[in-house]
Amino acid sequence: MSRIFRRPATVIAGLSAMLVAVGAGFVGTANAAAPYCGITWGSLAKAGGTASEAALGNVRTGRQACFDRVVFDFAGSANGYRVEYVSEVRTDGEGRRLSVAGGAVLRVNLQANVFDQLGHLHYARAIGDHVADVRGYPTLRDVVYGGCFEGRTTFGVGVRARLPFRVFTLAGPGSSSRIVLDVAHRW
Repeated sequence: MSRIFRRPATVIAGLSAMLVAVGAGFVGTANAAAPYCGITWGSLAKAGGTASEAALGNVRTGRQACFDRVVFDFAGSANGYRVEYVSEVRTDGEGRRLSVAGGAVLRVNLQANVFDQLGHLHYARAIGDHVADVRGYPTLRDVVYGGCFEGRTTFGVGVRARLPFRVFTLAGPGSSSRIVLDVAHRW
């Protein structure tokens, strides 16, 4: 009878040791660093949408708790874009290099014009203009207009370092639309 009592005790001790070892693994996993503010965007090129006849009307910026934002406002429906980190931004057509401040540079190519269908100019800036005051922003360092050529509008967005970003579109208000670029404050 003593053998029967010893054997279950040995089994229970063995199971207890296994549970402690498995539990330690879960504790280590739970302590792994979570993404900054839940951001999982990454820093690879992002593209979407199609070419549009909507005209770019304004560019504005804003600071959020976890990221800085650049908003491109359109008079009409626009959703085409390609945004990527590059070593330099050049104007479309001429190929002139833009001077963009920052440790890393995003080229923003919007598949829309600065003129409406009647030829009226909606975004009157000179190529190379620094179009936003981003002093004091945690991430943004510069936003530079690169011009418009054959229905594509280019901007250089200077950021502190190569950081995660996302791009998305918003409809409205009314018949207008927006293409939004968010760049995280850190990884």
